[in-house]
Amino acid sequence: MLPFSLFLALKYLKPKRTYFSIITIISVLGVLLGVAVLIIVLSVMSGFDDMWRDKILGFNAHITISATGGIQDEGEVMARVAAVPGVKGVAPTIEGPVVIQHAGRVYTPILRGIDPARERTVSQIPAHMVEGRFEVKAGEAIMGADLARRMGVQLGDRLLVNSPRSFMSKDEITLPEELVLVGLYEVGMWEYDSSFVLCSIGTAQSLYGLESGVQSIRAMTSDPYRAHATAEGVQRTLGSDYTVGTWMEQNRQLFSALRVEKNMMFFLLIFITIVAAFGITNTLITVTVQKTREIGLLKAVGFQSGSIMRIFFWQGWIEGMLGTTAGIGTALLVLHYRNDLMRWLSETFNLELFPKELYRLSEIPSRTSAADVAIVAGAVIAICTLAGLIPAWRAARLDPVQALRNE
Repeated sequence: MLPFSLFLALKYLKPKRTYFSIITIISVLGVLLGVAVLIIVLSVMSGFDDMWRDKILGFNAHITISATGGIQDEGEVMARVAAVPGVKGVAPTIEGPVVIQHAGRVYTPILRGIDPARERTVSQIPAHMVEGRFEVKAGEAIMGADLARRMGVQLGDRLLVNSPRSFMSKDEITLPEELVLVGLYEVGMWEYDSSFVLCSIGTAQSLYGLESGVQSIRAMTSDPYRAHATAEGVQRTLGSDYTVGTWMEQNRQLFSALRVEKNMMFFLLIFITIVAAFGITNTLITVTVQKTREIGLLKAVGFQSGSIMRIFFWQGWIEGMLGTTAGIGTALLVLHYRNDLMRWLSETFNLELFPKELYRLSEIPSRTSAADVAIVAGAVIAICTLAGLIPAWRAARLDPVQALRNE
């Protein structure tokens, strides 16, 4: 059997002559929109966060080992790193800025010297080749597809590559290396697709004047989100002469910015729900004015102020629950058809809402977290329930004699 206060709350939500109250519907719609917008925005931002992580891990290894002056005995170091539990693959790397001349123009990408056989164990670039082959011998190069488009080069074109030391040395002349473009990759992240050129370790050593050794060693772990624990094991194995860093440390600023942005969006958008809660408050105040006589009668026959207050708390809670449930359903529906909706809007209004050239994505990423939905639902229901506080307090303060006399 329903408590009497809940029974009255349900009765007040439904007018005598209509099945639904227009005022109640408007209040619930306000909550619905607030919840839906919150969940959609948080899900899309979570999707972007996952997308950036996937792109970063697709190009970079999980752990980077370096040493002052470079690593001379890279074969021994790689063997020791590979023996650490959790390490799946290791590869040597030489990396630095270069100057490339082509068709009378100058470009300044990052050159990365790699061992193609070992690189396959620490990078997903081989799986993202769009033209040519992932194999660089002496005098050959691979570059990002965006960089190739910007430079206007194609497979088979020759590039003149100068290292910075050729401009710094006054006593000797360093001739540029001529590299033939043999492959193009596209990992889907503009920074990597437009800024990197890959060549062999031998070519990189020649450009940077290294007789032997490499700049760093990159390692892939079995679990990228536990890379820090594996890095500690690598550090213990190699000792203090080496510096061991993880992909999370190298991209700390990016992920911190994404986390702060997501939190700020939550706190900004929650005000939509607060506005909707004011709508619920206005609705309940209207009900208290309309039901003044009934409230006076209830208090006259002995109902306590607490029982009267609970009627309006129940109303706020019910409207909050209805709006939250409908808002979650609406958000999940919109997220499921988000890309169809984007394409329809683009075709209907002739607008490019999600330009591929800017975002490097053909679809809007999304990941709906149960924790995010629970936080939104809990916060909204609490706000809507509290929205009944002022009307409940006003109803509880009514003097039954004055209420009946005025009526």
